[in-house]
Amino acid sequence: MTSDPPTPDPIGPTPPRDAQGPGGSSAGPDPALPRVVLVDDHQMFRAGVRSELGGAVEVVAEAGDVEQAVAAITATAPDVVLLDVHLPGGGATEVLRRMQGRMGRTSVLALSVSDAAEDVIAVIRAGARGYVTKTITGPELVAAIRRVGDGDAVFSPRLAGFVLDAFAGQVAVADIDEDLDRLTEREREVMRLIARGYAYKEVARELVISIKTVETHVSSVLRKLQLSSRHELTRWAAARRLV
Repeated sequence: MTSDPPTPDPIGPTPPRDAQGPGGSSAGPDPALPRVVLVDDHQMFRAGVRSELGGAVEVVAEAGDVEQAVAAITATAPDVVLLDVHLPGGGATEVLRRMQGRMGRTSVLALSVSDAAEDVIAVIRAGARGYVTKTITGPELVAAIRRVGDGDAVFSPRLAGFVLDAFAGQVAVADIDEDLDRLTEREREVMRLIARGYAYKEVARELVISIKTVETHVSSVLRKLQLSSRHELTRWAAARRLV
């Protein structure tokens, strides 16, 4: 009896689901476990999440940017995608846009450092079933993954309020922050990194763009927000809880 070939993983190998141990007994993951694709642009954070999840889920693939995420989801058809909101290549909304109509039974749980209403509503409107922040504990994250995999929507009370207001017509994405809405997706990515204290070369490396492109985006952000320095930008972003 031969085992099925391993599922492709754009980051690293994942053991085949039907691998057989000595004597023909199954040595693979429990088929009842939620199958998860973990998407975050920081490898060390992914490793930490894997450790926190332990054996409660089966991580079938990892990805670090939009292209890798689309490839991993397509290749593995997981139960749940644990998806960082801000990714190189366009962010979570770009992943969801490109996978529109191709997700099947796969559900998406957004995981982010941001609890900004603009981020929450945009990702939910794009198709995510839930949104939690990176302050969540390991057991809470396992429970959220299971609930999303079962078809439930999962939010903290504060984030749920944003979604209810938006879908009740009381809040429009563009009305949450008119200044922020002037920025493109890439300008928002650059703005957040600069506001967190990243140097231009670090932003360039993080987003896989040139330093000159970073400088151009920063100039555009400062102009659109009518700010004069990166220090003012940091205060502006902090006041809106974007960092």
